Amino acid sequence: MTVGEAQNPRRTIPRAIRLTFYRIVVFYVLSVFLLGMIVPWNSPDLIFATKIAQTGASASPFVVAIKLSGIKGLPSVLNACILVFAFSASNSDLYIASRTIYGLALEGKAPEFLARTDRRGVPIYALGVSACFALLAYMNVVEDSRVVFKYFVNLTTIFGILTWISILVTHIFFVRARHAQGITDAGMPYVSPFGIWGSWGALFGCSLIAILKNFNVFVASPSTYGTWDYKNFITGYIGIPLYLTLFFGYKFWFNTHGLGPLEADLYGGKDKIDKEEAEFLHQQALQPEGTGMKKFYKKYISWLF
Repeated sequence: MTVGEAQNPRRTIPRAIRLTFYRIVVFYVLSVFLLGMIVPWNSPDLIFATKIAQTGASASPFVVAIKLSGIKGLPSVLNACILVFAFSASNSDLYIASRTIYGLALEGKAPEFLARTDRRGVPIYALGVSACFALLAYMNVVEDSRVVFKYFVNLTTIFGILTWISILVTHIFFVRARHAQGITDAGMPYVSPFGIWGSWGALFGCSLIAILKNFNVFVASPSTYGTWDYKNFITGYIGIPLYLTLFFGYKFWFNTHGLGPLEADLYGGKDKIDKEEAEFLHQQALQPEGTGMKKFYKKYISWLF
């Protein structure tokens, strides 16, 4: 989503993709490994976080780990950090949502007014529409509406998985078109490490998750509605038929057809990117190279953020 507004995307986007791997290793894999060594499986605080305080900072296993460490004041510091992280995630999601709506409006697939921008180039109307949906989070404050909020979470989860499926299918067809038109890996600024087979594997995994992520709705329990949880079944799976209906409905309504690998346009807009890259590199060459702490931060610390 950010590539459209990034400076020199041929350099910055591949770097961001590579660093994402290390960020996942540090912030997810390593941190979860450490949590597993610190927090006992039968910790009363952990049971409270998963069964009672299912939302908010108190539900975080990181807070549980800090409490077990016995360091006074540190749980409050971590709670503040979690609030900052939540704000950062919300900011990122608003950016993605507003730019998606803005892009659809430019293509004539959303109301025209959503394509308007202010003098800074910010799509303010698309941003306003996206921000309105964020107000649904206040449903989490009231116990009665929290169940409905979880239904919305269910919906966004399945649509998120379907989005990744769309991305993977697009990448598979892109690689096929690239090979058919004679564009080698050497001519690309970035190539996926596992290539088209990695996308096939991820596509299988995402499809499996989409089908099985709500399997518990078929299992009878005291908390379900009757013999099976039909409400969570609807909210958990309705995205799949809706996605297919919109996809094939669009092709039928507008009478569109698929393109073969040799028909795909892989060069549209390339001249504009070439020009912007040349201007960016020229401006970079005129700026003095950073020294001292600025150079140290850029080389060793900035990748974390």
